[in-house]
Amino acid sequence: MNSPAVDIRALTKRYTARGPVVLDDISLSIAPGEFACLVGASGCGKSTLLNIIAGLDAPTSGTVDVPSGRAAVMFQEPALFPWLSASRNVELALKLAGVSTAHRRARALELLDLVNLADSADRRPHELSGGMRQRVALARALAQDRDVLLMDEPFAALDAITRDLLHDELVRVWRETGRTIVFVTHNVREAVRLGERVVLMSSRPGRVAAQWQVAPALDGSADRRIESPEVSRLAIEITDQLRTEIRRAA
Repeated sequence: MNSPAVDIRALTKRYTARGPVVLDDISLSIAPGEFACLVGASGCGKSTLLNIIAGLDAPTSGTVDVPSGRAAVMFQEPALFPWLSASRNVELALKLAGVSTAHRRARALELLDLVNLADSADRRPHELSGGMRQRVALARALAQDRDVLLMDEPFAALDAITRDLLHDELVRVWRETGRTIVFVTHNVREAVRLGERVVLMSSRPGRVAAQWQVAPALDGSADRRIESPEVSRLAIEITDQLRTEIRRAA
């Protein structure tokens, strides 16, 4: 049996010694190549947990192990350098990853092609739509060449059509690269559309309240559609549980 790509054991987080518990006794394992989605109400600690996995924050107690090394992170805002082209933004990540100057341009173009953006390599961020900027951000995250990709509500600011198109792109990239993805979202339908597993976090403090394995599409197709009946049914079940958790916290 393969060791987990992310292994969290009895993790607790407080921001101050006497402050409230933000995350309480969380234990969670993510398998190599798995696409796992974390959902929960605002303030339940989803982003805090992601930051701890990324090494951007430390737990108060407990452990987080990412055996392959540090994970790559993609946030809600693309945070591209406005004076650099799409290609140069990706090349900068490659430079930080130790890729030689001679190979950076070609590798950046490969990654932009992977996210269907090779023809916009020389355009600057202000010349790109919101969805295109997020594709550049995804290519830049992939440039870090980490086995684990952490995504913190990366599509939340996009319109529904663009978000749906990027769902397709992300699933395709996940399958082609074999990355382990941990995806944080407050959108239950999005979680069911994308994830192989959905993990519901409770509020105040954040705990693992429930988990669901997401079945393949009933029609036998490779992808689940966000409007499909099976996505709707499971999304309703998870949303009902989420409402219960919100009422409990209130």
